[in-house]
Amino acid sequence: MQAIDNKGAGAIVSEIATAIVDNKAYLSEIDGKIGDGDHGVNMAKGFGRAADRLDPAGTLDEAMQVLSDVLMSEIGGSMGPLYGMMFSDMADSIEGAEQIDAEAFGKMIRAGLEGVQDIGSAKVGDKTLLDAFSPAVETFDAATAEGKSFAEALQAMKAAAAEGRDSTIDMVAKVGRSSRLGERSRGVLDAGATSCAMILGCFADSIGNRLA
Repeated sequence: MQAIDNKGAGAIVSEIATAIVDNKAYLSEIDGKIGDGDHGVNMAKGFGRAADRLDPAGTLDEAMQVLSDVLMSEIGGSMGPLYGMMFSDMADSIEGAEQIDAEAFGKMIRAGLEGVQDIGSAKVGDKTLLDAFSPAVETFDAATAEGKSFAEALQAMKAAAAEGRDSTIDMVAKVGRSSRLGERSRGVLDAGATSCAMILGCFADSIGNRLA
């Protein structure tokens, strides 16, 4: 099978929320090394609240819109608006779709990436979530262009996101609070890239399990 039904895929967002909540302490620990130390707390608050309100039996776009609304209006820090816009744009891209195949998913994550890029000044290499997100999207597109299955492209995306996340260890932060540390920001993972890789990895596994 090369597609999943959109109806009922709202449960995927519930699974992503569980992963974020379970990793609250880890994400805040990473953030605390060069940032405010509240990334995991804020993310877990937003994703946890959204999980309580969404309908797992509903569509993926409906669930992502609920998540977006919570992130935009109820959590602090810079990541709320960024992730809120990302999920809103992804929801818009698949609204009304009966099924989600590789083409629809590719458009969805591309829309999310462009949404993040539109509201921020960061570029790849600045030690932000884009260092995980951008290569993941490019890798997914390349895999589908090469004729790989939806499931294979998802796993390639997951691996690229993890590699992008890990690449931030050697980067110097160029934007945000951590940029004030200059060279002292090197040697630590970026919290946003870490949570982004976590989200994309959950998408890959959750959709992959439904394709099996």
